[in-house]
Amino acid sequence: MSTEQGQRAIRCLVAKVGLDGHDRGAHVIARAFRDAGFEVIYSGLHKSPEEIVQAAVQEDVDVLGISILSGAHDTLVPKIIDGLEEYGALEDTLILVGGIVPEEDRDELYELGVAEIFGPGSSMEETIEFVRENAPRDR
Repeated sequence: MSTEQGQRAIRCLVAKVGLDGHDRGAHVIARAFRDAGFEVIYSGLHKSPEEIVQAAVQEDVDVLGISILSGAHDTLVPKIIDGLEEYGALEDTLILVGGIVPEEDRDELYELGVAEIFGPGSSMEETIEFVRENAPRDR
């Protein structure tokens, strides 16, 4: 899929990490991203950080959206970021987190490389616009 300017569509991996079994939000954002013209890959439930890193690298994604509601964001997200760094993919991947992340945990995730955290009440339009404005496009 390509855009009007001849660039390929923004490639996004929407990932569910860990034991979190609630995936309605991930499906909603995946659908909204597709409707916005992005190319979307959905990881499925219960993926390990390593599986998510492998999928992101193999699919050469521009955006990695991590959906997490389990409260394990402070453990699992850093493992994903470390894995992307090991493959040299961290600088070329816009990392988003969606779900329940308490305010007191956000700064640490931002320092690690998360570009934005979208919690309950975030609008699809806001999320899509953020991706359009910030996704790496020079590959």
